[in-house]
Amino acid sequence: MIAAQLTARFPSGMTALAILLHVEQQSGSYAAAGLVLAATSVGQAVAGPVTSRWMGVWGMRRVLTLTAAICTLALLSLAMLTLNLGGYMAFGFLAGLSTPPIQSAVRTIYPKLVNSSQLTPLFSLDASLQEIIWVIAPVVITFTSMQVGTAQGLILVATILVLGCSWFILSPEVGRVRIPRSRRGFGRVLMKPPVMLATVLGFLLIGACSAVEVGVVATFDHGSIESGVVLGIMAAGSLIGGLSFGHIPIGPWALARRMVIVTIGLSLTLVLLNAYWLAAMLFIAGLGIAPALAVLFAITTASVKFSETAEAFGWAGTGQLIGAAAGSAIAGFLIDGTGGAHGAYLAAALFAIVGVIVAMVFVRALPDLRHRDPSPAPDTEPVSIPS
Repeated sequence: MIAAQLTARFPSGMTALAILLHVEQQSGSYAAAGLVLAATSVGQAVAGPVTSRWMGVWGMRRVLTLTAAICTLALLSLAMLTLNLGGYMAFGFLAGLSTPPIQSAVRTIYPKLVNSSQLTPLFSLDASLQEIIWVIAPVVITFTSMQVGTAQGLILVATILVLGCSWFILSPEVGRVRIPRSRRGFGRVLMKPPVMLATVLGFLLIGACSAVEVGVVATFDHGSIESGVVLGIMAAGSLIGGLSFGHIPIGPWALARRMVIVTIGLSLTLVLLNAYWLAAMLFIAGLGIAPALAVLFAITTASVKFSETAEAFGWAGTGQLIGAAAGSAIAGFLIDGTGGAHGAYLAAALFAIVGVIVAMVFVRALPDLRHRDPSPAPDTEPVSIPS
């Protein structure tokens, strides 16, 4: 299951860079590329909670198959059609809108695969292993786009999407786990403080990462493989951090401590825009990323009923994707406006700093999972007993 979902989600580590490189090459503007990335991320953000909730109505396999097919066609259109900025934004939005909700599906399935004592370590392992995507994918898509062509890079993304989603959809676990239809109104789960905090903090964390991604590409120019290597090193730091201490029991202050590590690394990138310095500082920042994500996954699961899990992760994903949209767009405009990449790194550092502040101010709303079952609450309903 872990291997299948990682393959299905592998395009998520390629799509942003593939679109950024393709649109920047076609338009000659990082601001235009940032707008297209923002449109893609907004599409994903709008669809996330909706398609995740649909899985409880129509079943996981039907929803995943439909969204994967539409997303593939949108990516191929971006690659093969000659478009103006509006056209690129429209197809980017459609690709985002139809992104298969693999993350919501698999994190809803996990509590049914292991016992409660294994769930937090599983979330940590998942958050760590997903960094394999961010280690390999940036290098693969940068090499393909630069050595073969940016259109071919997008075609590669579409191909992996089809193969990965097919593997995941056909997995027996996807057929065995049935998500109950939620009896609460759409969006009500977002009113739970831990879910809201996971959404907001995911917005800030991924916003910082997205701004860094645009900054790194601008630093080394779109023709250099160094951008993919530096981003891969940051992801390697995240992988090591998750495997080293992501499994530590989660208390209320765990998220703030892990966000501090991210903030220190991102803030130090402003000192020097040298490949070795950036790689070292982004490695430090990466050490906190997977552990912070593990906290977000765990507090979300522990705060909802099983029927609400997919929608809750959909909203958390929406927060992350809006963060990606904001981070990429702000970074793009700052790069064009200042004539350099420093603005992108400043934006990333500010996103992370605000994340630390939010985690500290609202620490009392975060659950203490050090001695508590992190599994979602079972769905119950009144049972009639004959007299």
